[in-house]
Amino acid sequence: MITRRILLKSLAGGVLATSALGGYAFGLEPRFRLVETRYRVNTPRVRTLLEGAGKPIRIAALADLHACEPWMPVSRIDHIVQKTNALNPDLIVLLGDFVAGLGRFRTATVPMRAWSAALGRLEAPQGIFAVLGNHDWWVNAPAVTSHLQAAGIRVLENRTVPITIAGGARFWLAGLGDQLAIPNGRGWYRGVDDMPGTLAQIGDEQSPAILLAHEPDIFPEVPDRFDLTLSGHTHGGQVHLPYFGAPIVPSRYGQRFAYGHITENNRQLIVSGGLGCSILPVRFGVPPEITVIDLG
Repeated sequence: MITRRILLKSLAGGVLATSALGGYAFGLEPRFRLVETRYRVNTPRVRTLLEGAGKPIRIAALADLHACEPWMPVSRIDHIVQKTNALNPDLIVLLGDFVAGLGRFRTATVPMRAWSAALGRLEAPQGIFAVLGNHDWWVNAPAVTSHLQAAGIRVLENRTVPITIAGGARFWLAGLGDQLAIPNGRGWYRGVDDMPGTLAQIGDEQSPAILLAHEPDIFPEVPDRFDLTLSGHTHGGQVHLPYFGAPIVPSRYGQRFAYGHITENNRQLIVSGGLGCSILPVRFGVPPEITVIDLG
């Protein structure tokens, strides 16, 4: 028999549990947690590349910084940079959305010169490369690009570059322009992405090619010349519930490209859970992450 006392205790326990989960989601996970999520990618072209390189190639990917106070201050960016450098990556890629994504739930923005200077302390022998995200375009894409370049970070805007590694082996790194860059005032957006122009810059058919695309929605259109596509943007939904997944994903494909390692038609996509927050400063079940990809 359920007595009034048992019922009140159950209700009180439910309230306390809800408060604890809310505090964790709004306070602890988005601001203080940081995990390393690792993937291994192997394709025929990658195997050929590694025969020349003699060792796996490590790529560290950082996505969706959304620098702002108090959720992503410079001190936290410095911590992320230190943790990334400690992984000894051969190459570091930044997948866009450096500027704040929160409007109401922030105390201040972090100046571009501050967060770009912190990112300028990233270290990788094959360099640091970036693409812009939709928020960067909506705020000031030229300024974001200028600050990244001043920090020694190369921005790939519909550009492709060869990366030469040990033994003279090489792969291609391509950066696609943002797909939601320019609002048209009616809830739709015009992209600045140029897939044919980007693809045309790849100079051979034998070397692996990696595509950086802020939004994963481009993946069904990605040619199979690309061995791997790396994306951010979704934040893994920011909230991921057991059995239900992410209730809200900023993608026209819903949960299909929300997070993780996806393989379709022999093409591979990795979607990072990202680091910061957009719309609401909440994360639950999708802690901020440094995404690590080992080729081979």
